[in-house]
Amino acid sequence: MNRRQRGGALGTLVLLIAIGVAGYYAYKYFIEAEEAPSCKAQLNHCIAACRKNSTEAPQVEACQQKCEQDADACQQKR
Repeated sequence: MNRRQRGGALGTLVLLIAIGVAGYYAYKYFIEAEEAPSCKAQLNHCIAACRKNSTEAPQVEACQQKCEQDADACQQKR
């Protein structure tokens, strides 16, 4: 009987840890979804998208210049 109680306590501990981890990720997901990304985060995402979507250097440069113009506009809004 003592062995069964230890298993129950261990199972409860594992369950509580799993609930805590799930709660943490749910919190991060919903809190970050509500907050607007910063201008710098938007710029980084835009530049990464330029690199991913274009293979020609002139296209990448044009896309990155547009990203920087958008970032400047974002900074002026704030």
